[in-house]
Amino acid sequence: MNTTRHGVWRRIQPVAAILAVVLLIGMPLWIVVVTAGKTQGEALNPDLSLPTTWQYAENFAAVWEQGRVPAAFFGSLLVMVPAVIGVLALGSLASWVLARRSSRRMAVLYALAISGIVLPPAVVTVVLLLRQLGLAGTAIGMIGVYMGMYMSTVIFFVTGFIRTIPMELEEAARVDGAGPLRVFGKIILPLLAPVLSTATILICLYVWNDVFYAFFVVGGRLDTLPLNLFQVASAGLYLENWHLIFAYVVLMSLPLLVVFIVAQRKIISGITSGAVK
Repeated sequence: MNTTRHGVWRRIQPVAAILAVVLLIGMPLWIVVVTAGKTQGEALNPDLSLPTTWQYAENFAAVWEQGRVPAAFFGSLLVMVPAVIGVLALGSLASWVLARRSSRRMAVLYALAISGIVLPPAVVTVVLLLRQLGLAGTAIGMIGVYMGMYMSTVIFFVTGFIRTIPMELEEAARVDGAGPLRVFGKIILPLLAPVLSTATILICLYVWNDVFYAFFVVGGRLDTLPLNLFQVASAGLYLENWHLIFAYVVLMSLPLLVVFIVAQRKIISGITSGAVK
């Protein structure tokens, strides 16, 4: 009897998983995509129905002109690119040290370093600190916040990956007279390509879509795409214009969606090779 139940559950489980994905992800995504192509009248009550006539070109043009998309796009790049480069550089160097030195002190430092994954920063404290440093409302302050937030993610992935790299490679380089930075740059860094690719894509997704921390740190002084969407929607520019709101969402998501689709294999390989090991 138990064997029969187990066999039935094994057959039902994939179907249940697919239905859950369709309901939780597929349907909201479908509503966004089809509503972005509707007219204002058809989009008043967003649903699953297809538009009578597709209005993607008109809606995207309206969003591009009225929503300050170009300025917000370059604002997002201004914050995201330095933050990602900085957190990868510092995080990989810190991971190398943590992975190669086995002591109780290093174990404590590693636990503290990855604690940021489950302990989000306190917004009030961060804003007050930035004001004391004179960085509140600046791109540099926002870059520093993102680097601090996602340093734990990089250390978590990269440390596990470095532990799988044989020490003999580094020892051979040191015998040839290479210093620490040269050993890292010539030996370790090229081997980190899979896991750094994973970390890059994930952090880009986090930073690109963030509105919460950007609102408190640079709100009103620097536009990013999610922050700009929030501002124009709350100001009434897109009031009841769901077709424009969803068109903005689609337009904002396209760059990283393409990158994610192209690099999804690297994400999976980086997670399994770094975090699991």
